[in-house]
Amino acid sequence: MTIEAEATSEAVVKAGPPAERGVGRRVSKLAAKRDELARAAFKTLSELGYAGTSLREIAANSEYSHGVLHYYFSDKLDLISHCVSLYKSECVAAYDDILDDVDDAQALRERFVQRLVATMAGDLPTHKLWYDLRIQALFEPSLLDGVREIDAELEAMIWRVVSRYAELASSAPLLGSAGVYAALDGPFERAVRRSAVGEHGAEVELAAQLDGLLTALVPARS
Repeated sequence: MTIEAEATSEAVVKAGPPAERGVGRRVSKLAAKRDELARAAFKTLSELGYAGTSLREIAANSEYSHGVLHYYFSDKLDLISHCVSLYKSECVAAYDDILDDVDDAQALRERFVQRLVATMAGDLPTHKLWYDLRIQALFEPSLLDGVREIDAELEAMIWRVVSRYAELASSAPLLGSAGVYAALDGPFERAVRRSAVGEHGAEVELAAQLDGLLTALVPARS
C-alpha cells in the first residue's frame, strides 16, 4: 500500500463509518441553519422585543418563510432560546483580548472602561434584547437556564478583568465576583435604557461611573 493510500485509509478510520460521518454532517448543517435563522430573527427581536415578536412577525421581516422557521424551531421560545445562546458566546468573545499585553493597572482599567462603553453603544440592540430577556425569564421558565448561563459567563468575564486589575494594583476587590458584576451591571443597564430612548450623554456618564466604581471597588494600598 502506498503512503497516500495508507493516509487515506487512516483518515477514513479516524472519521468513523460513512453513516456516522453522514449524521455528523447533517447535525452540523442543522446547527448552522439554526444559527443563520436566529441571526436573521435577531433584528426583529431587538426592535420589537420579546412580547411583540412572533414567528410570523419574524418571517415577515426576513427572507425566510414562516414554514421554514417552524421547521427548524418548534416555537418562538425555541428560537429566542437559541438567540440567547448565540448572544452569550458572541458577547463574551468581545472581551477575549482585554487582558492581552497589559501590565499596568491604570491602562487595564481604562481599556476595560472604553470597551464596555464601546460595546454598550455599538451593540445597543443586542443589549436591549438581553435585558428584555432577563426580565422575561422571570415569567418564562424555558428561558431561565439560558439567561442564567449568560449571567454566569458575563460575571466570570468581568471577574477575570477586575481580579487582574486588583493584582496589578497590588490590591484586592472589596466585593466578590457576584457583587462586582452587580455593581458594574447597574450603570451599564441604565446607559442602555438612556441610549435606547435617545438621551444624550449616556456614554460619557457611563465611562465616568465605571471608572469611579472600579477605583472604589479596588482601593489603592496605602
